[in-house]
Amino acid sequence: MISTRGRYAIRVLIDLAEHDNGCYIPLKDIAARQEISKKYLEIIVKDMVAGNLIVGASGKGGGYKLCRKPEEYIIGDVLKLMEESLSCVSCLEDNQAIDCPRKNVCRSLPMWIEYNKLIHNFFYSKKLSDLVKERRDIPAEAPQI
Repeated sequence: MISTRGRYAIRVLIDLAEHDNGCYIPLKDIAARQEISKKYLEIIVKDMVAGNLIVGASGKGGGYKLCRKPEEYIIGDVLKLMEESLSCVSCLEDNQAIDCPRKNVCRSLPMWIEYNKLIHNFFYSKKLSDLVKERRDIPAEAPQI
């Protein structure tokens, strides 16, 4: 399951892409637009800065902005940074299935491997620029996740 950390990081990136004017965007503005606690976003953006997803500046005129173009952000990379794991089952985390004593008798392992590949391929095929474009196509009454 993708946590709020991963989902909110993507929302922050979308917000920064949509409001990019070359200047830093204050976190309070992002928090207000996204209806997310500024305090919680402070924790998330700290990890995003450390992971080189965004850059930040403090003081007057400070805030956050993207480090690169939206088409250069791969959603799978964002989620991998923000989540402990993208594996659908714990035995596939960090190639644990290779060392699993049940791997030769586990009847469900092939299914989990296939599902895990679907998840990986899906998120690694999406770019931030795709989400910015897709967001413009969503009706105004659609709920945000």
